[in-house]
Amino acid sequence: MKKNDKTPKKTSVVPSNVLGLQAAVVEQPITDTLEVNYMPYAMSVIVSRAIPEIDGFKPSHRKLLYTMYKMGLLTGGRTKSANIVGQTMRLNPHGDAAIYETMVRLSKGYGALLAPFVDSKGNFGKVYSRDMSYAASRYTEAKLSAICAELFRDIDSDTVDFVDNYDNTMKEPALLPTTFPNILVSANSGIAVGMASQFCGFNLREVCQTAVAYLKNPECTLSDTLLAPDFPTGGELIYNAAALEEIYRTGRGSVRVRAKYRYVKEENLIEIYEIPYTTTTEAILDKVAELIKAGKAKEIADMRDETDLSGLKLAIDLKRGVDPDKLMAKLFKLTTLSDSCSCNFNVLIAGQPKVLGVREILEEWTAWRTESVRRRVYFVLNKKKDKLHLLKGLKRILLDIDKAIKIIRETEEESEVIPNLMIGFGIDQVQAEYVAEIKLRNINKEYILKRVKETEALQEEIEDLENLLGSPQRVKKVIIDELAEVEKKYGEDRRTTLVYGDEVEEYTEEDEVEDYPVNLFLSREGYFKKITPASLRMSSEQKFKDSDGLSRQMESTNCAEIMFFTDRCQVYKTRLSEFDDAKASVLGDYLPSKLGMDEGENVVYACLPGDYSGQVLFFFENGKAARVELSAYRTASNRRKLTGAYSDKSPLVAVRELKEDCEVVLYSSEPRALMVSTALLVPKTTRSTQGVAVMKLKPKYRLERVAAPEETHIVNHSRYRVRQIPAAGALLREEDQEEQQLELL
Repeated sequence: MKKNDKTPKKTSVVPSNVLGLQAAVVEQPITDTLEVNYMPYAMSVIVSRAIPEIDGFKPSHRKLLYTMYKMGLLTGGRTKSANIVGQTMRLNPHGDAAIYETMVRLSKGYGALLAPFVDSKGNFGKVYSRDMSYAASRYTEAKLSAICAELFRDIDSDTVDFVDNYDNTMKEPALLPTTFPNILVSANSGIAVGMASQFCGFNLREVCQTAVAYLKNPECTLSDTLLAPDFPTGGELIYNAAALEEIYRTGRGSVRVRAKYRYVKEENLIEIYEIPYTTTTEAILDKVAELIKAGKAKEIADMRDETDLSGLKLAIDLKRGVDPDKLMAKLFKLTTLSDSCSCNFNVLIAGQPKVLGVREILEEWTAWRTESVRRRVYFVLNKKKDKLHLLKGLKRILLDIDKAIKIIRETEEESEVIPNLMIGFGIDQVQAEYVAEIKLRNINKEYILKRVKETEALQEEIEDLENLLGSPQRVKKVIIDELAEVEKKYGEDRRTTLVYGDEVEEYTEEDEVEDYPVNLFLSREGYFKKITPASLRMSSEQKFKDSDGLSRQMESTNCAEIMFFTDRCQVYKTRLSEFDDAKASVLGDYLPSKLGMDEGENVVYACLPGDYSGQVLFFFENGKAARVELSAYRTASNRRKLTGAYSDKSPLVAVRELKEDCEVVLYSSEPRALMVSTALLVPKTTRSTQGVAVMKLKPKYRLERVAAPEETHIVNHSRYRVRQIPAAGALLREEDQEEQQLELL
């Protein structure tokens, strides 16, 4: 290592008192640590765990299914899941819990796949429930579903490569020879190192039709046959042709799915019987309960989960006169009853992760499947050639069977029978051994004629197979026929119906909120009141606790947004419509309780962001000030709480909203005062910026207060005004100090 080498190093220190060993320091460049330790781990996660391959499976799925296949569970009866898990450990070096979870996801009972591969019996939980746990593996039973015959078709005919398992005691397939594009049918998600994969499932029938159309014409329009993703939990997909085209082209994007419901007029309730694939019933119930508590769903009398063996059902009892369609439009907007499903078609191709569009996936699958079919045909061809070779040797023998019998009878040693037959008839060892094994009763005319006829049929089959290998069009025809067979046997109707955007009624929250002028009052201890002008004219004297008082007064409208900054570097965003109209004679809403603040958290400032065009000034005890753009607090979603609202490097002294530049006065504990223009502070878009030094402070002093010039008692402004920062300010003169309260003697 050169002296001027500035590469960061990782240092390891071994304590000197451990087992009496001397202390040792090992220095290693951090780049070597990443290359030797981190990169192999990252590649292992990407290649061997998280990202699926072209057959649509991750290694854990493939090992489990192949183990079940070797256990005879494709045609046999079910066996205990614990038995399957134990056998799978021969291929998958993981704990039984991880293997069993893999089986649960692939099972029919769990319902996560459109075409489940595990035919389950017992409690396997439900994909739409967060809290419905699956039973232990010793209680449940499983076998392979019928569709798995398409996964393992001709797997013993050299259609795929086999590799050693982790301890080199047995072989396992590198891929499964699926006869249909399972990569597009089975929903799959995984998080690797630095990348992720998210496949939404498509309908099996549509995928097979699309694959056939692609094989016939690679330039076909995919959307003609592949309508949209299909989900096992059903629901309604909001059809957006542009978004789907983007997914088909790039492999990235998202689709929006919402629940299905029906209105039961006799009972005045709504029944939700299908929900988006990406949410759970518990998440929906929790969110609706939160809305009811916040007063945003006053139309709902009660909501409960009535899911039973017949299927999912969430019941919503309505109050009298409520429009069910308008209520559902609101719930679609405010809850996960309408949710988006992201797509990230990241797949391993020859060991390399690639994000592919649907057409590219079909191209890769077609190339891979073509090779699998060719390998199968070549395997069958060699088998038939070997058999033909044996029959040709048999034919020579049968033409002069007496000579063969004479050779065998005159041979003294058994080991010389094969060589003598080879010499006597001019055949090779394989043929001679086959002939020597013929039973005596087969030496008859009928047997001879059958073998001659079989030889002719074999020659025709071999010629046909050789022609098939040399004809790409015939290979395509084989793949197309297999796809048509899969579609016919296993194809099902779509579960997720399509709804076009113009049929969807969008809910707008502001439409239901009456807008009118309001006066706002915030107390020092965090009590907040929203009072109408009419109520304020009737009684304007504000009520506060004995130790409390007015901190901030503002005017706004009922639909406006408001932000509350707290002493924990957080800001809470809400709308004024969420507060009930109050009177001056009440204390108001206690904000820490109303907004669900952390224990001991207090409000320090309230701000009306409007169109987020202004700035906010933060002043800290260390004399620094930060000017942050209000746009930094704008959020696309309805987030109520933002952390990191301002810097936590020094205690906050004051917050001021800034619409246009002005002068402010800073007071230190020395006491000194400094008058400065806010124009000297450069606006920042980062909320947690530490700001710039404004007031120079001696070590034992701190910034105490910030006020506008008109709020102070300073007479001679020029004494304290500066044009550059940072500055120490001037000592306060007696005439510029605050008025002293009269003391009672």
